[in-house]
Amino acid sequence: MKPLNKQFAPKSVMPEKVIQFGEGNFLRAFVDWIIWNMDQKTDFNGSVVVVQPIEKGMADMLNGQDCLYHVNLQGRENGQPVNTLERIDVISRALNPYTQHAAFMALAAQPEIRFVISNTTEAGITFDPSCKIDDAPASSYPGKLVQLLYRRYQTFGGDRSKGLIIFPCELIFLNGHVLKDCIYKYIELWNLGEDFKTWFEEACGVYATLVDRIVPGFPRKEIAEIQEKIGYRDNLVVQAENFHLWVIEAPKEVANEFPADKAGLHVLFVPSEEPYHKRKVTLLNGPHTVLSPVAFLSGVDIVRDACNHEVISKYIHKVQFDELMQTLDLPMDELEKFAGDVLERFDNPYVDHQVTSIMLNSFPKFQARDLPGLKTYLERKGELPRGLVFGLAAIITYYKGGKRDDGTDITPNDDEKILNLLNELWATGDTQQVTDGVLGAEFIWQEDLNKISGLNTMVKQFLDLIQSVGMLEAVKSVL
Repeated sequence: MKPLNKQFAPKSVMPEKVIQFGEGNFLRAFVDWIIWNMDQKTDFNGSVVVVQPIEKGMADMLNGQDCLYHVNLQGRENGQPVNTLERIDVISRALNPYTQHAAFMALAAQPEIRFVISNTTEAGITFDPSCKIDDAPASSYPGKLVQLLYRRYQTFGGDRSKGLIIFPCELIFLNGHVLKDCIYKYIELWNLGEDFKTWFEEACGVYATLVDRIVPGFPRKEIAEIQEKIGYRDNLVVQAENFHLWVIEAPKEVANEFPADKAGLHVLFVPSEEPYHKRKVTLLNGPHTVLSPVAFLSGVDIVRDACNHEVISKYIHKVQFDELMQTLDLPMDELEKFAGDVLERFDNPYVDHQVTSIMLNSFPKFQARDLPGLKTYLERKGELPRGLVFGLAAIITYYKGGKRDDGTDITPNDDEKILNLLNELWATGDTQQVTDGVLGAEFIWQEDLNKISGLNTMVKQFLDLIQSVGMLEAVKSVL
């Protein structure tokens, strides 16, 4: 079989317009796939130079294939299965700034560079005061970025037209604001001066973004079949779901320079990223958090199977459409479309998404994803959302541990302090003590949930019902 490189496969040559900090599966299956589509369908005509953000990474592996690789998109669209393979050739080269520092800094002098995009993990956007301007390179991502920006400012004599547009993709709420704060700290720490600071403020833009695409990564099980199908030995195939969403908190003139919408892509330029962040957390993560213990304790292990289960599917629909959706402020038709897309994603025929993988740290997840909706629903409707409260009771029951009816071990995984609390409470055998203790655990909730009107009574009722008739029969009471 032929190796995948430009000797055996065609590769486009376009001006380098994007510096990308990060070379992992997500960026290659999301950002680079989006830019590839823009090149195919618009006049963007730009390639990506990848910068490896840490000392050990994949730059050599990428260069070994001349930065060519395939994206395998899988999922459902309009109810029909989707399974596509596309060869992506948008990355021009990959640099390791730890061994190619001069080449990395030389990017600052390329006039056609316009964008910086990053995904350096949540821990990547941090201010490290030990970094120095003359480090080769600075250890932190924001430090490297400021080194590059300052060199660009010097190279072009403060030319406002040579500023950069910066899109962080790290999974941090308002990631652009966090990154900008780090940049200001380095400008001050390194005494780079008011003129540079003004150039950065007036010529550059750092914009918060929200990214959404599930990327399982390298398809170990199917790689032989995929390589047979594409006819190349590609060791960088990346699998992802077909759904994608990129929300960018930036003005329309930025959209004109980054014409993803003209390529028919689901990339939104909006005044505020916050409502879309809230929508994702509420309508995707929120249902995930409560469906998982309900499904698992009903004997269902895969999210897709839960979506197609006669009873549990109705529970998911109730929580998502009748309860959580009613707590959001975006247009209802937009919310219904997003919720429908979420259900198609849950029902992905190609991904066996284990519900137990979602139940890691369930209490903090409920606190972040479902508790705000519970409170808003109570405030707006004057009553508690029974589906969400039942989900909380299901989490509490799951943390009791033991074995499922079919003998499967129930092994909750959370902070040791939370696990110890639940063990002590369930050891009493008294569901009232369990309810009082869990709802009153301010180290979990940052408040006493016993003060929420009616919540203690309803949680206890559901705990008693689950103990009496089992999860599958108990959940029917909220449908």
